[in-house]
Amino acid sequence: MEKENKIGKLLDYKLLKRIFLLAIPFKKVFYLCLVLSIILAFIAPLRPILISYAINHCIIRSEMKGLLNISVFLVILLITETILRYFFTYETEWLGQTVIKNLRVKIYHHIINLRLRFFDKTPIGTATTRTISDMESINEIFAQGSISILADLLMIIVIIAIMLTYEWKLALASLSTLPFFVYATYQFKENIKKAFQKVRTEVARLNAFLQEHITGVKIIQLFNANEREYNKFTAINESHMKAHIDSIRQYAIFFPIVEILSTISVSCMIGIGSFLFIHGSLELKKDAGVLTMFILLINMLYRPLRMLADKFNTLQMGMVAGERVFEIIDKDDTIDNNGTFTPKKLAGKLEFRQINFAYDSSNPILKDVSFEIEAGKVLALVGATGSGKTSTLAIISRFYEYQSGEVLIDDVNIREYELSSLRKKMALVLQDVFLFKGTIYENVTMGDDSISLENVQFASKLLGLHDFIMSLPGNYFYEVKERGITLSVGQRQLISFVRALVINPSILILDEATSSVDSESEVLIQQAIDKLVKGRTAIIVAHRLSTIRHADKILVFSNGEVMESGTHQELIEKGGSYKKLHEMQYCKEIEMGQNIR
Repeated sequence: MEKENKIGKLLDYKLLKRIFLLAIPFKKVFYLCLVLSIILAFIAPLRPILISYAINHCIIRSEMKGLLNISVFLVILLITETILRYFFTYETEWLGQTVIKNLRVKIYHHIINLRLRFFDKTPIGTATTRTISDMESINEIFAQGSISILADLLMIIVIIAIMLTYEWKLALASLSTLPFFVYATYQFKENIKKAFQKVRTEVARLNAFLQEHITGVKIIQLFNANEREYNKFTAINESHMKAHIDSIRQYAIFFPIVEILSTISVSCMIGIGSFLFIHGSLELKKDAGVLTMFILLINMLYRPLRMLADKFNTLQMGMVAGERVFEIIDKDDTIDNNGTFTPKKLAGKLEFRQINFAYDSSNPILKDVSFEIEAGKVLALVGATGSGKTSTLAIISRFYEYQSGEVLIDDVNIREYELSSLRKKMALVLQDVFLFKGTIYENVTMGDDSISLENVQFASKLLGLHDFIMSLPGNYFYEVKERGITLSVGQRQLISFVRALVINPSILILDEATSSVDSESEVLIQQAIDKLVKGRTAIIVAHRLSTIRHADKILVFSNGEVMESGTHQELIEKGGSYKKLHEMQYCKEIEMGQNIR
């Protein structure tokens, strides 16, 4: 147990040091905050000293002029302290907000460069919590935590030094409850740390649940799952509330203890003071102000002591949040980008050599897959769901890394290409279309200023989408709502198709790109594809075999292996699984046509 505590303290120290290192670019502001904290630590205790002096030398002696001078000085001192306190509060808050602004950018940049494997395992709400809620807790380390703790510690040291300087016996009486307070504070710190860890966990659970279920609200309503999902949310919310109540309980226990110890401290000081007066060690006329000063100093001592415990909690909460944030930043699961090859253009020749791939070691997805497609040709992938088609596309786009084998583009290993340069020469259209909140033009260009409106219009005309866009309010600057909710599924698919084609890619990847559009739109897209695939390599995944009849090569996948390869006619003549799949779809289309009639 002792060893675990030592390790925990070491980890806390390393974590706190790492958080402080974030302030290095703003070290001037950090040092200014430290200087202000030192000045404030000495200014605040001057007031009880002046009041003591006023009682002993002015009030008892009826020196009104001296009392007036001290009163004016007290007002000036209070104004000075107020101004310094303002700058101290402002600078510490500024420092905290600036640090987390930079850290938030860093974690966002890191998250969007993580491999898709991270998002397969991590709920979106959890990542959102790390980027927003946990960041605010880290801010409190600077605003209300470390620097404020240092200021309070300095003030406590100064107050104790003043007490011992004036009357050590009264000082010892006043500090008699301090060991009990230190013990209570330690217990409180440990308990509240556990409580805050639980709170952060429950906040992440709550955010993840809300993110997922608000996004999928249509499915919830469609399957009448409102009540079931409501009950799940109620249970999670109940756990969230209990975690907060547990932290509140720790406060409810600790603060009354502090008040009791503070009162006992004053009582002990008065008792010892009375004893010293009775036995002549103190004189009323000379030392009445000392007793008053001690009472004020005790209140001033226990105020930062009480706040110190609260600020330690803030520090603990910030460190818990920091640990969670750094846990993501430390994930060495980004896509390797060690390649330096940046050709201006790709011919588009693609080759897989004995590729083996798995999302996890126990479930292989692709097994010794090999194929080749010449530049400017069309390759189609067909097969049952889960056979490895989409995984093949993901490897080409480097969303996932294969475990063994080799992928070549223009006879160069795909890992030798600089990643962003490679992806700029590829375009990918997925079955599940995602549009961002913004205009159609912004969704097509994805913020790339080099793509002109004329280029977007040209691609839209090729796909037969131009007239539809021109009919919308604002045309190409029509505001698409979140996830493109104001457009139909087919319209969103077409816009995503324009987004892919407008960059004039050397390699065009279509993953069930026509699956969500109607027959008329599919004909328009197919005509555009026939024009656009000329001069570039195209890899197409399709369930509708009619859309890939003219592909230069068709690969038939089954259980992660390429079972058949050839043109449409060659595969039909082989009489294998492709022919069976073709006949099955042909019969189904005839049956559907008869049902319509």
